[in-house]
Order: sequence, then C-alpha cells, then structure tokens
Amino acid sequence: MQQEDDLRGLAKIMEFMRAVSILFVVIHIYWFCYQYIREAGINIDVIDKILLNFQKTAGLFSNMLWTKLFAVVFLALSCLGTKGVKEEKITWSKIYMFLVIGFIFFFLNWWILALPLPLAANTAIYIFTMTIGYILLLMAGLWMSRLLKSNLMDDVFNNENESFMQETRLMENEYSVNLPSLFYYKKKWNKGWINVVNPFRATIVLGTPGSGKSYAVVNSFIKQQIAKGFALYLYDYKFDDLSVIAYNTLLKNLNKYKMPPKFYVINFDNPAKSHRCNPIAPGFMSDISDAYEASYTIMLNLNRTWIQKQGDFFVESPIILLAAIIWYLKIYDQGRYCTFPHAIEFLNKPYKDIFPILTSYPQLENYLSPFMDAWRSGAQDQLQGQIASAKIPLSRMISPQLYWVMTGDDFTLDINNPDEPKILCVGNNPDRQNIYSAALGLYNSRIVKLINKKGMLKSSVVIDELPTIYFRGLDNLIATARSNKVAVCLGFQDFSQLNRDYGDKESRVVQNTVGNIFSGQVVGESAKTLSERFGKVLQKRRSMTINRNDKSTSISTQLDSLIPASKISNLTQGMFVGAVSDNFDERIEQKIFHGQIVIDNEKVAAETKAYQPIPILTNFTDENGKDMMNEQIENNYRQIKLDMQAIVDKEIKRIKDDDKLKHLIKE
Repeated sequence: MQQEDDLRGLAKIMEFMRAVSILFVVIHIYWFCYQYIREAGINIDVIDKILLNFQKTAGLFSNMLWTKLFAVVFLALSCLGTKGVKEEKITWSKIYMFLVIGFIFFFLNWWILALPLPLAANTAIYIFTMTIGYILLLMAGLWMSRLLKSNLMDDVFNNENESFMQETRLMENEYSVNLPSLFYYKKKWNKGWINVVNPFRATIVLGTPGSGKSYAVVNSFIKQQIAKGFALYLYDYKFDDLSVIAYNTLLKNLNKYKMPPKFYVINFDNPAKSHRCNPIAPGFMSDISDAYEASYTIMLNLNRTWIQKQGDFFVESPIILLAAIIWYLKIYDQGRYCTFPHAIEFLNKPYKDIFPILTSYPQLENYLSPFMDAWRSGAQDQLQGQIASAKIPLSRMISPQLYWVMTGDDFTLDINNPDEPKILCVGNNPDRQNIYSAALGLYNSRIVKLINKKGMLKSSVVIDELPTIYFRGLDNLIATARSNKVAVCLGFQDFSQLNRDYGDKESRVVQNTVGNIFSGQVVGESAKTLSERFGKVLQKRRSMTINRNDKSTSISTQLDSLIPASKISNLTQGMFVGAVSDNFDERIEQKIFHGQIVIDNEKVAAETKAYQPIPILTNFTDENGKDMMNEQIENNYRQIKLDMQAIVDKEIKRIKDDDKLKHLIKE
C-alpha cells in the first residue's frame, strides 16, 4: 500500500514538472512573439509585469535559448519517472532520429521570425515548428525512459550477474608465478593479477587446441620459475618449442642460481642435439622393486590399454619378466651392462637361454617361478604368450638412435641436486609418439623418485600434453612432493583425455589433489566439472509482465553458477577461468578468476626473434671434419648386440660347468 502511495506521489511530481516545461514553452512564445500577440488584441498587463520583473532580476529573456533550455530540462526530469508500457517496436535508432529532428525544430528555428513574410505567417510557422520539436523531444524522452527501465534484454548473456571482483594485488614471493590479467566487473574492464603463490600444490592447465594454454600459462611458468632459480624438468611434446624457451631463459638468468645449472636435452630424433643418459643406471636402483617400477612404466606406455587391466595375468607376466631382466643386468658384473637397450636385446634371446640364466641367481629364482613352472610342465602355448606379450611391444623400440641415447652417462637424473642442478628437456615427436613415449616415460618415473627427497633444490616438473605419455607415480608426486619443494605443472586438453589414458581412478586423484587450475575453452563434462568446482553465487533475477495498459516488474534472488559450463565452453582465445590456492601468511580472499591473461605480444615476438637455437651437444666429427654420427651410432648398436650375445654364451657355459646349476639347462 505504501509503495502504491509513493508511486502515485512520484507520478504527480512528474506531471507537475511537465506542466512547468509546457509553461516555459508558452512563456517563450508569449515573449518572443509579443508583437503579433499585441496586434491580435491579446494584452494581459499582469503577465507583462511579471515577465518584465523576471527579465530585470534574472535576465531570463535576454536570449531565446534560456527559456528553451529550461523547458527541455523540466521535460527531461518529467520523463525520468514515466510509468508506461514498453513497446517492442521502440528502438534506439528511432529515439536518436526523434531527438535529432526535435532538437532541430525546437532549437534551430529562430531564423523563421526574421523571414520577409507577414508577421502572422512568421509567428504561425515559428509556433508550429517549435511545437513539433517539443512533441518529438517528448516522445523520444518517454521512449528512452521506458527502454532504460525495461532493460531485461540488455544483458542477454547474464554477464553482469556472472562478473565478480577479482584479485588486483600483485602477491609475489620467491616461489610464485604471477600472471597479469584483465577482468570484467561493473561494466568495465579492470586490471588484476592471478597469483600462484604456492606452485608446490600443483597446477593443471586445460584447454582445447588453440585456446592459448601453452602461450599464456605454460610458457610463463617456465620463464618465471627459471628466473627464480628452480631446477626444471620439461617434457616437450613438440620438441623444441618449449625447450628453446627454457634454454634462452636460462642464459639470461644464470646469475639467479647459487650453483649455475647445466642444460641437458634428451632427443631421439637428432642425437647431435641430445645428451646421453641411462635411465636405469644401477647406482639409482637399490631394490628389485625399482626394476619392477621401471618395467611397469615401459610396458604400460607401450600398451595403454593395460592401464585399465592392471593385475591381469597377461599384463603382469611381461612386466615381471622385464623387471627380472633389468635386475639381472644390475647385479651382473656390477651393473656394467645395466641399460634399457641391453635389456631389450637380452629379452630377444631364446627363452631356453633366458630362463636358466635368470633362475641361476637366487634373487630371481622365486620371481620367475611361474615361467619356470610353465616351461617344465610343457605349457608351451602359455609360455609363448607370456614372452610374446613382452617381446612384441618392446621390439618397436629397437632403434639405433634410441640405443645410443639410452646407453650413455652424460648426466644423472637427480635434477634438483644442490651441488649439480640441471635444466632437463626431453623431447617427443608426434609422428613417433608410441615409440618414444615408453622410453621417455622411463625417464619420468626415475626422475619422480629422485627429486622427491628432502634437502634438495626447489624444482619444477612441467609436462605439456600429459596424455601423450604415461607418467608413473604422478598422483603420488602431487600428493607428497609439496614439502620437498617440487612444483608440478600439467598441461592437457580435457579431463576425458586423462580418464582415457590414465584410468578413471588415477585421473580423479590427479584432478582432486591439484590446488591451482587454469582452464581455457573446454566443453562437455570437463566444463561441468569446472563449473561445479567454482561454485554458486547469489544472483538477481528480474522478470517483467507487459499488458495493454501497464507493466509489472519483479526482482528475486537465487543461487546460480558463478561461471556456467556454457561460458567455459565458449571462452575466447586467451581467456581463462580457474582458481588458485594460498598460504597461511598470504591469504587470497577471491581465489577464483575469470579473465584474459595479458601477454605483451610485441615483447614476446621480439624475444622469440632474438632466441638462440639449442646448440650441437654431441660432436660426431672426426679430426678431419668428417661427420661420423651414423657410423658411431651403428657401431654402438652392434656393440650392444655383441655384448648380450657374449654375456649369454658366458652365462650358459657357467651354468653347464656348475654341477648345482646344470639341471636348469633343458635340452
């Protein structure tokens, strides 16, 4: 009831203002057309005296413009409180047209009074044009008021309700990654900061191809973490896109390290631009379980479907067999031949030689008992199936280049060793992904174990295009490495990729244990999952009912998604949503963000143009300058084969000469 009384009172005020506006128009006509009015016999002395007093005290009629301005001001005020029905045909273009024409007719008609026409004609034309102009301005004002009050369609995508205040402070510490941003709030773009103050709680970077996840986020992580003295392990799926960035950033920031790190590369495509490293170096294996982990990683990278079948007989059998071979090479001759290529060559020897050699060592006897039982019982089909499950996938990895890289010892994989820090880049090739991923996965699994220790240098693990490689122990690294100052940054396109290649259980663990998340455009279930993660917020809902004579508006509030899945599914390139984690002493009240990550494209282009290519790392030229790369790699390949044949011959002879072991030989 009170509201209705207030509305009626407001309507009366608006009517009064419009009456005042019309009064100013009438007064204007009376004053400036006074000569014709006198001739027409209209003479009101009281009005004349009042208007003359106004002129003396306020100079109201010293210029034709003043009374017109007052008339328009009161007209505009009266339109603000207009209560009317919005017509769907009313558009801003019509309003602008009426405003312009009304302005011309109302304000720019002064010259009519000076036309060489009879006084009555001048006055009539002047009054007519002024009246038309006033009516047009009145209509434009009413329509404008109705449109402004009926703005339900002005925000059809609900941008205002879903915009929110974000972090504008730069919160930097010795570990942080800070990304400048632009976010939309209160109908304008604001400058802000996305502060990853605790990168050790792991980071996920999502986005469909072309969404800008590498350019805007992953590259920034690499640059800023090297600039802050991190040791770095970088998986470069499209070598050498990211490796060049890491190399040149290191050159600029060598002074940021107490002990300058060395730059290392693993690249199977071009051995001249690769170092050599043995991922199963015997010095880093203390138990047969280490050999099992290495075997597990290799076999699951070669057979991704096995990830979903862990524990099956024909999955575990080849893993155990390869693990036994790796451990055998570790204990034989003090691990001199303990390399992955030697393990492949040993596996490809006849099984009637392999099993006696392996079971002649007490450490492996029980490990291989299922194979020996099948052999001795004559279950040849089962045994052949077990061995073939290991041989067939591993045979794809027989490559002179791969053998060359994996048999050297240019460096060790403890990249965050304070006395010998390293920047290590391992390069894959999309065309040979299935072959290289198994070998690179072996490097991954070894590095995970070596870096996750106390007292080491702060380090970062950056894996772009994670689903292209099986990273054994990744979930455990995320969960436990925070206290050991290991930051993990994972880039991939969609959660469904992770589910497909890592299995539902491990995928969910990775998704739920990560503290920082960046997402460009993603669709489907990934968008829904992220929207639920960002939560809901109280939003205004306005509804309007329009009938023939009136309109009614109602406003309500309800909880709705802060960032709906539909918004995430349609993000522009460079726009990201996400959330960051904070620390006890560095609180971030608004952890969620939705905005554009600002990249200085010109600066990046200039930096990229000035980048130095990764140099030749291994010199294959002889003293005469002849390139000997192919010859040296082939010699290494043949030598590995000769080594294993010599070991098998020597071991078989040892078994035959030993009365306690000769029973292992089955003729």
